[in-house]
Amino acid sequence: MDRLAFLHDSLFSPIERHLDGLVPLMARFVFAATLLMYFWSSALTKLGDGVLGIFIPSTGAYAQIFPKQMEAVVYDVSQLSIFHWAVVVAGTWAEFILPLLIVIGLFTRLAALGMIGFVVVQSLTDLYGHGAIAYPETLGAWFDKVPDSLILDQRAFWMLILVTLVIKGAGALSLDRILSRQILGAPATV
Repeated sequence: MDRLAFLHDSLFSPIERHLDGLVPLMARFVFAATLLMYFWSSALTKLGDGVLGIFIPSTGAYAQIFPKQMEAVVYDVSQLSIFHWAVVVAGTWAEFILPLLIVIGLFTRLAALGMIGFVVVQSLTDLYGHGAIAYPETLGAWFDKVPDSLILDQRAFWMLILVTLVIKGAGALSLDRILSRQILGAPATV
């Protein structure tokens, strides 16, 4: 058994040591390939008309983020507070900025933490604000034979990617690494 453990360590320790930076790079690639356009498309639906649309969200933006409150005011945005406006604008900007930061590898750990918070709020809004909690197939269940529920299954994979980036940083080929080397003059650990 000791020989088998030695053989295992002999084979995989150099791989782990030399290719460690590829894990977060691959996590950023998978994020870009699967989630970047999802979040950007969602953010685009929240923009209002014209150039000032980044400051004046669409009615649909409020309905997506505050479904119960919008229903209560019969979809009249003018009856909502500045708090609602600030949350919708911040959420819209976050859907553009945080994924971009992850993809280019800039402030990756903070961006991934922000995305974790975003996905938690998004999931709770989907479940309780939009009523998805009433549909077991949407919520899903872990350790069952069905791997495609929207909330528990899919978003668990999203979280795995994001937690990997929080723990490991951006990895190879990232602006974090370039900036760290230029600013600190030392090998990057981000």
